[in-house]
Amino acid sequence: MTGTWRPRGHRWAWIVICLLVLCACMAASILVGSRDVDFNNVLSALGGSLEGFEQGVIAKRVPRTLLAVVAGAALAVSGAVMQGVTRNPLADPGILGVNMGASLAVVVGIAFFGLTRATSYIWAAITGAALTAAFVYAIGSLGYGGATPLKLALAGTATSAALVSFITAVMLPRNDIADSVRSWQIGGVGGGTFDSFAQVAPFLVTGFVLCLSSARRLNLLALGDEVAAGLGERVAIARGIASLGAVILCGATTAVTGPIGFVGLVVPHACRLVSGVDHRWLLPFSALAGGALLTAADVFGRILARPAELDVAIVTAFAGAPFFIYIVRRQKSRAL
Repeated sequence: MTGTWRPRGHRWAWIVICLLVLCACMAASILVGSRDVDFNNVLSALGGSLEGFEQGVIAKRVPRTLLAVVAGAALAVSGAVMQGVTRNPLADPGILGVNMGASLAVVVGIAFFGLTRATSYIWAAITGAALTAAFVYAIGSLGYGGATPLKLALAGTATSAALVSFITAVMLPRNDIADSVRSWQIGGVGGGTFDSFAQVAPFLVTGFVLCLSSARRLNLLALGDEVAAGLGERVAIARGIASLGAVILCGATTAVTGPIGFVGLVVPHACRLVSGVDHRWLLPFSALAGGALLTAADVFGRILARPAELDVAIVTAFAGAPFFIYIVRRQKSRAL
């Protein structure tokens, strides 16, 4: 990964642009759907003076929009941190199998341990995400050259495929949970409520704090372990704190939305074009752009399949898969 220095004024201008785009996406998410809503009705609903069907539509879309913004920000920051920790441009919660690890933990918890509360889902998802991340990194580190980008991507892809099979094996004999798990497994924000948002918020805040506080450490890790250690950084601790923040963000988001891929891959690469490689700027940029991307993907999913909807994970997969191929092709073979 390479980058160039960006002037501070240039970065602040792009921050403002990202905020405006995010606000526009949020407005579109509330106004657009199987039934469009007038902006004046939105103002009336927020003021409590609107009743009837449109009031119900707006009451459902507002928490859905908030969940899309927060989930997109969490996945994008998680991806940026994973890329920084592993120094791997292909790192992403989906590609490394972390999303599927969180999903399997939730499905196993529902099927065999009777988990019913959203908070229990979140703890299970974080545990599954952490174990999967450690497993993939260990497998990708075997052999000559250590954890190269290609080896990590292959280990993550193989692990994801295996975990999907395990999830299917758990669901098949359990008709009582199969339908709900299958719909959640696709990945979407349509079921977002204020209650689910409130339950996941403490975990996301913790994850964001850990990741953002690790920005300077990630800058040092980018120089190499030996250089970072020579500058006084405790490399193992720095990696552990940043990785913990990324796993919490990914696991908590997956528990609420289901597995959503490619946001953590696409957004950090795009943001580096305007923010440079300094993580003190890259992480805030990624949060804003990730929220805007997932919200926009949710809106497109409603428009493309009217009057039905495409789940947001399907839309991000269509956009992210070609980008993943592009990233792989542009890497030098010796770097892979």
